[in-house]
Amino acid sequence: MKANDVLFFFSQKYQGNYDKIYQAIKDKEPIKHDELEKSKRNFTGQFITILDDNYPEGFKYMYRPPLVLYYLGDITLLNNLDKAIAVIGSREATKYGLTMTEEIVTDLVKEDYVIVSGMARGIDAKAHEVALASKGKTIAVLGSGINYPYPKTNTPLYYKIVEHGLVLSEYPGNLAPSKDYFPERNRIVAALTNGVLVVESKIRSGTFITINYALSRGSDIYCVPTKANENSGCNRLIKDGAYLVESAKDIIDVWKKVSYKEK
Repeated sequence: MKANDVLFFFSQKYQGNYDKIYQAIKDKEPIKHDELEKSKRNFTGQFITILDDNYPEGFKYMYRPPLVLYYLGDITLLNNLDKAIAVIGSREATKYGLTMTEEIVTDLVKEDYVIVSGMARGIDAKAHEVALASKGKTIAVLGSGINYPYPKTNTPLYYKIVEHGLVLSEYPGNLAPSKDYFPERNRIVAALTNGVLVVESKIRSGTFITINYALSRGSDIYCVPTKANENSGCNRLIKDGAYLVESAKDIIDVWKKVSYKEK
């Protein structure tokens, strides 16, 4: 039995739960051949494992690297993530936030940046939509099963990304989302990217989970400022050292300096 088959089987059995999969491997939990074959027959979709050649190299050094990644769409987008940037923010986006997202993402796509987000409503969805409308590349990471678009209002967007971009999840099939899955999703969003752009965020929000994962990897944080006295997570991050962003040029200029230093 191949090691890839073992990972696939336990991922299916334990519905992508990292801890349970890891424990099953550690305990050398037995697998019956007929159970594995049944699991394969019932599976529809595509996946890669941590043992595969096309598994993103950077994932291997992240916190709790996904043992199995399910995907729909263009998996080759994982081949070059040098200019991948996460664009995240409030689900309750304002007109200002949506406008700034559209302007910045449009110009980032012109410079061949890959737009990564979590397909949540608000800023996430807007970032994906603008990337697609601009004929750019975008990757969505789900906090639900790979075949379960969430939120349901973003189902048309989900299928557009499947057709023209890439959808990823460490959860199989039609597994419904859970509040525990979203922090896990956020670590993948951070691991795919070399920088994070935040557009509108409260000080206490899930956005900061992604930020913390990104900072642990040494990624740069970019923030669009908002008005004072609005519980602005962006303004707080800028005070703490994040780059203030008014246009895509602010990001591109920093990115070039960082790339230059690394050469």
